[in-house]
Amino acid sequence: MNRKSLTRVIVFMFLSCFLGSQTAMGYSTLSKNDEKVIYLTFDDGPSVMTDKVLDILKKNGVKATFFLIGNQIKGYEDMVKRIYTEGNNIGLHTYTHTYNKIYSSRQGFISEMLKSQSEISSIIGVKPTIIRFPSGSSKHLTKAFLEELHGYNFKVYDWNVVMSDGVNCNTPPDKLYREATKTTITAHPIILLMHCDYMHKNTCKALPRVIKYYKDNGYKFKTINDKTPEIYFPIKNKRIS
Repeated sequence: MNRKSLTRVIVFMFLSCFLGSQTAMGYSTLSKNDEKVIYLTFDDGPSVMTDKVLDILKKNGVKATFFLIGNQIKGYEDMVKRIYTEGNNIGLHTYTHTYNKIYSSRQGFISEMLKSQSEISSIIGVKPTIIRFPSGSSKHLTKAFLEELHGYNFKVYDWNVVMSDGVNCNTPPDKLYREATKTTITAHPIILLMHCDYMHKNTCKALPRVIKYYKDNGYKFKTINDKTPEIYFPIKNKRIS
């Protein structure tokens, strides 16, 4: 088993433990109100599949937020520009997405975000400050670490609804659709986690139906920006130092 496959197995085992309860785990500083809002978010781009996602968003007249991996940008600079110029927003998802590097220390994590920020800024002329921890902030974020991130103007965004495409890219589109639109969702606003790596063809197949569902149910589609209140999983004590 190669390193990338092993990493995906580990992530699968980790997420499988709490995938069904992520909505309940999600802690948000967002105040509840009557407005129905959904944030479509995509991790692990850019890739060839990101273009397909952008085509679907454009066709349906909605925007999304893309948390990009810095070392995947080379060769996809035009795609990064397209994400931005079409009114979507861009966040940071580390530079390497390599767990033993990004989670070895706080400074290592911050350095990865800064490097990715610089890479993106050189293309679009804007420094993104919204960030997402690979596999989420659970088991990594402390109050002290959050304050340190705020010192760099970073803001953390986890999710409260998730497709399982991140643990199995071959999940059937119908299942992805059901996960994204399950009737047990009560959180407002909804921050839906999806992926747009090169393997996520089924995500693209499910996406138009997901958009239609939320449109039909009166939701407004918004993008995350540095004015959006943070949402992160409950902070516990022991984390990276």
